[in-house]
Order: sequence, then C-alpha cells, then structure tokens
Amino acid sequence: MFCRRVILRVGWCLTLLAIVTVTAGSRAAPPASSAVESMGDPLPRAERLELLPRLAIHDAALFGSFIRPGTASDALPSEDACPPDMVEVEGEYCPLIEQRCLRWVDSATKLQCAEFEKTPRSTHCPLKTQHKHFCIDRYEWPNKLGAMPTFMASWKEAKASCEGVGKRLCGDTEWTLACEGPERQPYPYGDGYARDAQACNVDKPYVWPRPERIYNVQTEDDELSRLDQREPSGTRPACVSPYGVHDMVGNVDEWVLNVSQFGRPHLSGLKGGYWGPVRTRCRPMTTGHDETFRYYQTGFRCCDAARAIEIGDAPLATL
Repeated sequence: MFCRRVILRVGWCLTLLAIVTVTAGSRAAPPASSAVESMGDPLPRAERLELLPRLAIHDAALFGSFIRPGTASDALPSEDACPPDMVEVEGEYCPLIEQRCLRWVDSATKLQCAEFEKTPRSTHCPLKTQHKHFCIDRYEWPNKLGAMPTFMASWKEAKASCEGVGKRLCGDTEWTLACEGPERQPYPYGDGYARDAQACNVDKPYVWPRPERIYNVQTEDDELSRLDQREPSGTRPACVSPYGVHDMVGNVDEWVLNVSQFGRPHLSGLKGGYWGPVRTRCRPMTTGHDETFRYYQTGFRCCDAARAIEIGDAPLATL
C-alpha cells in the first residue's frame, strides 16, 4: 500500500512538471508571422497573401473553428456570385455598334435580318465600354424550366414582382450584354449572325389581335387563348446566349428599365421580341409603351447585383 501511494505521488509530480514546461515554452515562442519573417521570407508578401485565401476557400468549411473569432458569416469564402436560378454575367457593354444586314427575310419591312455581316468591325466598339457584373434570371418569369412564361404583365407589375422576391428589373444595357455575349453578336444563338427560326420561338404566323376582347373580362381568356403561341421555358435548347441565358429572343417580349435612352420617353422598354414575325434580336428596344401598358405578348425576367466573392484574408490559426 505504501509503495502504491509513492508511485501515485511521483506520477502526479511528473505530470505537473510537464504542464509547466509546455506552458512556459508556448509563452516564449514568437508569433507565427514573426517566425516566417525571421527566416528571410522566401515568398514576397503579396504572393504569401494570395496563397492563404486560396487555402481558406477549401479549408474553412472543415476548420471553421480555426477562423479568426468575430468574422461575420457573410464574409466567409463563397463559391458563387449568383443563386442557382440565375446566371452570372460580367463583361463590357458597348453603347454603340455597327450591325450591317446583308440579307433581309422580308425586304419590304426590313424587320427580320436573315444574315448580318461578320467582320472585325462588327465587334468593334467606337465608344468607351461600360463594365458590368450582375446576375440575371436563367429563364423568363417565373424563371422555371418547363414553366410557361408569364404574359399580359405591365412594366409596373414586372417591377413589383421582381422586387417582391428580392430582385429588380434588368436595365436594358444589362439585358443587351447578357444576350449579345462578349463578342456583341446580333443573335444569341448559333454563330450569332444568321437568323434561325428553329433555334428560338420566333417568326410564327401573325394572328391579328382584337384589343376590345383582350381588355374585356368576359372575353379576355378566349382571346388570349386564340393569340397565345408561347412555349414552356427551355423548350428549345439552342435558344441560349453565350452567357447561358435562355429564351432571350422570342417567346415573350421582356420588360426592362430604359437606361440607354435615359428613361425617355418612358422608364419602360421592351427587349427581345416575342413569338411573332418581328425583329427578335439582342440590341433593339421598343420604347413606345408606358409603364402601365400590358398586352398579350409582354412578360419579363429579373436581375440582381452579383454578390462579391470574399476570398478572405483571415489566416487560419496556428497551433
């Protein structure tokens, strides 16, 4: 019994001595950053800072408890600038480009260009470009694959709907960039210069509307059914812009905020055209309808600011 007590006391003494030794050594050790600098710092400071955040992108989820205390959750690394139902667009918008039509579908009206000239001049921007970075709905409202796009919407209703889900209406310059792509092509599909009535829901036979029946609650449904030639969103896989946005031309006319013409004559503009035999290309905008106008072919999609991807400069704690 006496020997057992002696062994226990000796064990406790050795344990206490080890704790004191480790604690003293920890307090005497220099900070990790000082240790790196004292070794001559093999990497320049700028490169060192670039490497740490990249490590944090992969390790933060695994070692979240090691992130510097007090870091806000929304400042932690993020992989995506836009939600899954939206497309990230970043590029240079050109306020003025020359698009020369070589051949018209109908030479009398000169609405539908069968083929545009494709030369280096076609993509040249003679004015200062505007850098844009934003998110845009992948499909027309309600922004769901296979859903029928909304129509008979006014600009005010479109604006309220987007704001109701925390988004906003697209500016016409944003919409144009998302449609044209970085090469500023007239059409958002194929090579961008030849019109293709099979790629998107365009150039269907025109059906004369009867407005008095559209705006009469007793006959509205029947008249809209007679006129309706929409297709579910995403029906035509080829109808996708270089950025990956679907159905930007055809299907329904899309309301936008009139930015390029400074809100004149109205804040409202329509982009992309609808299913009928109209221009249905990226750059033109219809500005003749005010913010309360609604008709059988008017729909919309929403935009939003792209979230800044915070790589973060909070170093992982060293043990």
